Amino acid sequence: MENEHIVTDDYSEIIQRLPFSRKLLYGIGHVLNDICASMWFTYLLVFFHLVLGFNSISAGIILLIGQIADALATPFVGFHSDKDDNFGLCKYGRRKTWHLIGTLCILFAFPFIFSHCIGCETSHEWAQLIYYAAFVIIFQFGWAAVQISHLSLVPELTPSEYERTELIAIRYSFTVLSNIFVYCITWAVLHVTDTNASNSQIGPDDAKKFQEVVFIGIGIGAITSILFHIFVKENFVNNSDGSLNRNSRTVLVLLKDVQLYQVACIYMPTRLFVNLSQIYIPLYLHKSLNMPATSLATIPLIMYLSSFVMSLIIEKLNTKLGRKVSYCFGVLLGVFACIWIQLGTGLTYTKYQIYPVSLILGSAGSIMLVTSLGITADFIGQNVNSGALVYGIMSFTDKLCNGLAVMLIQYLSSWIDCKNYYKSVLVYVCATSAMVGLLMILCIKPFHHSTVYNTLHCEQTIEHDNVFITTETIENEPDNSINQENVT
Repeated sequence: MENEHIVTDDYSEIIQRLPFSRKLLYGIGHVLNDICASMWFTYLLVFFHLVLGFNSISAGIILLIGQIADALATPFVGFHSDKDDNFGLCKYGRRKTWHLIGTLCILFAFPFIFSHCIGCETSHEWAQLIYYAAFVIIFQFGWAAVQISHLSLVPELTPSEYERTELIAIRYSFTVLSNIFVYCITWAVLHVTDTNASNSQIGPDDAKKFQEVVFIGIGIGAITSILFHIFVKENFVNNSDGSLNRNSRTVLVLLKDVQLYQVACIYMPTRLFVNLSQIYIPLYLHKSLNMPATSLATIPLIMYLSSFVMSLIIEKLNTKLGRKVSYCFGVLLGVFACIWIQLGTGLTYTKYQIYPVSLILGSAGSIMLVTSLGITADFIGQNVNSGALVYGIMSFTDKLCNGLAVMLIQYLSSWIDCKNYYKSVLVYVCATSAMVGLLMILCIKPFHHSTVYNTLHCEQTIEHDNVFITTETIENEPDNSINQENVT
């Protein structure tokens, strides 16, 4: 009977809840990135191809250069952001230091991308490519620095996975609001300044209009970044005084972890679905449906309005249903939207049906993206000292895959003269990406430290007076130390 003896220890962990104002201030720290990303993914190909007159391959090369630069910068920034001994300025905060560096790079370089080539407007297209590539590389390095440093603050601001999901949802809400802002400004500029806005399409005369949108956008982004740096304090954790431990994994241990690659295989196709739908919706509207210039703002606007509404409930969706069920729901919505795009034809579709299609597409992207980011935060767990590197690796796979996909799509577009080419891109590439993400999330095993991704029968979390009290029962059996976990 001695082998059946069980020793039970109970303990409670008390975690102070973050004030809501601090969560909001954290969320606005990525607004500059979000505004620039909205312009980059939605209007870069439109601007270079339809306004500057670059051929489709050259426009694709510009985007590919940016994605490769971003892909290489993210693990670099992640690795150095995780180090405590970077340089003296990091006394300001290692995450916030990289965020500041990235912000300055973006403010300097981004306006040059959506402008005519200064002093080389009549030069050969390849000479202009070199000019734009220099600013694209600077911008993408800055974008990567802001993205990775901002994401890696999530595990450091709170150890509660419920609050981490809430922070990611708030962050995504501001992403959606930033995109809505860009599309509203774009619509206003294109509509108000165009004497024939009802049926005119984008052309070379619209260069100054894009510049106006860019300057308004980075002005707002600069203000939100200043507020973030003033009011959000990075936690300096000292384990000797009893504060929260900051565990760390070495790079070698991290790279040997199979679950790292499984998480990357969820995050990468999710980003592919979201980014490609954002990139090719305007070209689909312009080329395949022959819709007016204002539709290039109104349809993406509807997508992001639906994303914003969904972001308000996605935290509860993840908490109540779990990561897997939430992600599967997002995939079902995304595939349904792709099927509708494939079947949609005629005047009824362009006048009425395109709006619910864009609404469903936006909702699907919101659910999938926030859930995949939550899974990444679950994987990091308490290993916050390697958090930036994990996000860097995720972003590396995302940017490289997106860049290569866009380059291939643009290359094939020069050979395939088909009105419905961009329609096929949205249908087949986006739907396939969603299905790959679904397959991977069904295969992934639970993380041992997770309480949102998994439901642990022996753990109970209670919220009381802005404090999380987590009571956990540990059962130690002499002959069996393996913990059994239930996966939702």
